Amino acid sequence: MSSAFINKYKEYLIDQYVNEKKSTYEIAQELKTYPNKVRRALNTLGVSLRDKSSAQTVAIENGRHEHPTKGKTRTDAEKIAISNGMSNYWDNMEEEERNRRSELSKKQWEEMSEEDKANLRKLAAEAVRKASKEGSKIEKFIHSGLTDLGYDVIFHKKGLVSNDKLEVDLFLPALNVAIEIDGPAHFLPIWGQESLDKHIRADAQKSGLLINRGFVVLRVKNIIRNLSQKNMRDALEAIVEQIRKIEKKFPPVSKRLIEIET
Repeated sequence: MSSAFINKYKEYLIDQYVNEKKSTYEIAQELKTYPNKVRRALNTLGVSLRDKSSAQTVAIENGRHEHPTKGKTRTDAEKIAISNGMSNYWDNMEEEERNRRSELSKKQWEEMSEEDKANLRKLAAEAVRKASKEGSKIEKFIHSGLTDLGYDVIFHKKGLVSNDKLEVDLFLPALNVAIEIDGPAHFLPIWGQESLDKHIRADAQKSGLLINRGFVVLRVKNIIRNLSQKNMRDALEAIVEQIRKIEKKFPPVSKRLIEIET
């Protein structure tokens, strides 16, 4: 890399790329050179280059590029194909790459300001409150899937046991089946061991009360924080499989707690 090029355009390169959010291609056009030369110069200057996704986002935000899917409607088959592709991508990822991404996420969190962290926690808390009121993404997916198959499904059913505050995520009244969707916090110490122990005790008590009242409890262990469409379809298929078994023969008390892992 020519030091003369860097010395001549140092301030311009940094200003246009960092402040004006221009792409290396746009800068290269203005300087009548090649994008790779601009990239190498920025690297030499210690400027962190945007990846493809970030570059596209910046271009869209600045009105220089339209989102590639704007105005387009994907078919169900296309959505399924994309979901399966993403799932396979993560499933087949090398352990080293998984660890690298994990460390990168931790670093990004550590480098956030306390104000940004507080805002994220606030958004997360609001999302939890919304899910408890309206149903989580996977709850809605399973409710819709079971309804499409002809089952009568009730969202957040109360009054099934003596504890009026106890609420079941999804309830099939015709079959006496209660479905509980348990996120990672129900079996992993995400918020600390004390919180995990509390979840475990509450879940065990809830299952016991429901079973003693004659209900079958399907507990879906959602071990993935960010579920894909494929993950949710797999969970729905596993639930339907168990429901059809119950339709054929209602299980005895000892077999009325059924765990399904996504």
